[in-house]
Amino acid sequence: MKKFFQKYHLEILLILPLTLYIMYFTLLPVLTTINLGFINADTNVFSLENYEYLFGRDDFRKAFSNTVIISILGLIMQLTVGLILALILKKTFKGKGFFRALILTPMGVPTIVSGVALLYIFDTQGYLNELIYRVTEGLKYIGIIASSYKFIPIDWASGGIRTLFMIVFADMWKVTPIVTLLLLAGLESISLQVYEASQIDGASKWQTFKNITLPLLKPSITMTVIIRAVDLFRIFELPMILAGKNTPVIATFAFEEYRLYNNPNISGAAATILLVIIMIFVSLYLKYIDKGEGLA
Repeated sequence: MKKFFQKYHLEILLILPLTLYIMYFTLLPVLTTINLGFINADTNVFSLENYEYLFGRDDFRKAFSNTVIISILGLIMQLTVGLILALILKKTFKGKGFFRALILTPMGVPTIVSGVALLYIFDTQGYLNELIYRVTEGLKYIGIIASSYKFIPIDWASGGIRTLFMIVFADMWKVTPIVTLLLLAGLESISLQVYEASQIDGASKWQTFKNITLPLLKPSITMTVIIRAVDLFRIFELPMILAGKNTPVIATFAFEEYRLYNNPNISGAAATILLVIIMIFVSLYLKYIDKGEGLA
């Protein structure tokens, strides 16, 4: 051990500040939160009552299901849109630089600011309702809709599936640049010789995409799915700004229990459940879908 420290003393000295920072500001708070979740607030002893209490509450079960739905829908939509944009940016065309800058713009907007900006779109008096109203008036004018029909503005934040789609769309707009860049980096790493060989063999564009691009892009897709899944499960700002209490998620539920209702033990239990969900998702994906190949 002494020889080890003598040999690597400089490396240890360099990484020591970062190690202490991670332990104090990340590891210690996480362990403290987990511990709070297993402590009864009244007796101050180890107990599972906090978890029993949580799963007995309708609002937590709703927050749990909302988190899962938002994560699944978000992953599907973000990967689809991000892959399409990455395939477009892979090609050479006039105005590519402007198009790329336009796609990357949301990445520079803070999440809270983007949430407030999207309120102008999804508010009852927002641009989306105005667009629907104008389309409705146009359909009434050409006789497709009865002239007596009166459009009622849609309350997108009232709860339910449309609010979930609103949150998913808002998050997709914010993180699409990250997904696009990760997938574009994977596309750029694929050798052109592979595509030339497929052309010589007479493969169609769909066959090339299915049998060459997707398999070779698997490491980037795996990385993107893991990064975005972790971020989606802990989504906080956008549901809080766009929907408030109408559409709770686990992160907002834990925040309200801690900040508004002064229940640190219940909040710790909810945060621990969120941590377990994230770890289970990553483990299942790596075991059954990626099978250890995507990170190679």
